Amino acid sequence: MTPSPSARSATLALPDPGATAAFARALAPRLAAGDVLLLSGGLGAGKTHFARALIQARLPVPEDVPSPTFTLVQVYETPEAELWHADLYRLSGPDEVIELGLDAAFETAICLVEWPDRLGTFAPAGALELSLAPGASEDARSLTAEWTAPRWDGVLSGLLT
Repeated sequence: MTPSPSARSATLALPDPGATAAFARALAPRLAAGDVLLLSGGLGAGKTHFARALIQARLPVPEDVPSPTFTLVQVYETPEAELWHADLYRLSGPDEVIELGLDAAFETAICLVEWPDRLGTFAPAGALELSLAPGASEDARSLTAEWTAPRWDGVLSGLLT
């Protein structure tokens, strides 16, 4: 993540997977169509765990939430908006973003994108960037949020303390 002069950021310590899921569940109802979350971090950092918890919190009826590692995109119907979960690890180039329909989904759906570095110039400027990294213990994570769009100030209010 490369902060710009108007970028804001906050870091949150997540002591265990339950805390990661709790943060995702708390964030879920605050999201709206057109919101894009860019989930960064190494293999095993907790990106998919975070996404699963957020998706489950948005679904009216619980269902299996598989990793989109091989399908690249999973789409879920929620009462307010479609929710797209994309794992771009296997993308061979940013042009495939168009083939997947992600560019259009960024405008009309809630989108969770793992491995957002694969988006290249297709990364939405107003997205919320969430980076997960190992924390103080084996199960702990550190979550760093960065954003420039003023909308995220309200969405994140009270969550990053």
